[in-house]
Amino acid sequence: MIRILIVDDHPIVRKGLRSTLAEYSDMEVVDEAQNGTEALTKVRAIEPNIVLLDLSMPEMSGFEILKQLHIEMPGTKILILSTYPEKQYAVRCLRNGAVGYLTKESASEELVTAIRKAAKGQKYVSASLAELLASEIQIDRPTMPHENLSDREFEVLCLLGRGNTVSEIAEMLSLALPTINTYRSRILQKMNMETTAQLMHYVLENKLIDKVD
Repeated sequence: MIRILIVDDHPIVRKGLRSTLAEYSDMEVVDEAQNGTEALTKVRAIEPNIVLLDLSMPEMSGFEILKQLHIEMPGTKILILSTYPEKQYAVRCLRNGAVGYLTKESASEELVTAIRKAAKGQKYVSASLAELLASEIQIDRPTMPHENLSDREFEVLCLLGRGNTVSEIAEMLSLALPTINTYRSRILQKMNMETTAQLMHYVLENKLIDKVD
């Protein structure tokens, strides 16, 4: 039996995933978590085989949870299930220990396949993600400015690109306003830009997000 923990801050999403996975006799949703702190506590206590993890989480970002669990609980496999498109975060998540990355729009059959592969210790890579990975290892490919950012800086960049204010980002990531301002300054410096408008244009031009909400 594949024991699964669902980590998502939206009750409707958790309910939908639980309902979908209940149709398969080799899987059992053993518990749910709605924020980062609860997720870490429950994974340590329950030791599930698979964690379905959303990236956008209160208290701790999905990135932070992923990194910590990868170190603490290497036997638990983490599948990212996010609203963010693959191009935005997939490669970074795989580098930080995730065994697969799916968008929430993925078909239920794809999710089940990914869970079964992860339970066997294999990585799940969709065709579109395989193309992204292939582009990452091209020797002669020039490095893009955003690829020099840390994971947190990249996260802030994408949120700025979506049109979120510094105050909104601070609330979303549960960080202090001065901290977000510091990240913004570092991003501008590393990318050799001067304004948030330039960052937004870059994010959209390079399709790091699907659209600005």
